Amino acid sequence: MTKEEVLAKVQEIAAEQLDVDKEEIVLTANIKDDLDADSLDVFEIMNELEDSFDIQLDADEGIQTIGDVVDYVQKQLESKD
Repeated sequence: MTKEEVLAKVQEIAAEQLDVDKEEIVLTANIKDDLDADSLDVFEIMNELEDSFDIQLDADEGIQTIGDVVDYVQKQLESKD
């Protein structure tokens, strides 16, 4: 799965969870500062991503930006194959 495909799914899930426009969810966006997410929001996003991609994610992985989320999901997908 390409980085763009992972980003599209992250944008879809985060936009719905955080009630923001997909255009605001860019790789450089800080999840807590730029998107006003709290730790419960991050947990919910990670849960949705786990279900969507059938992978295990740890919300305490030092994730701060959308780019971190995309890279982390991609790493988990690669290790799954």
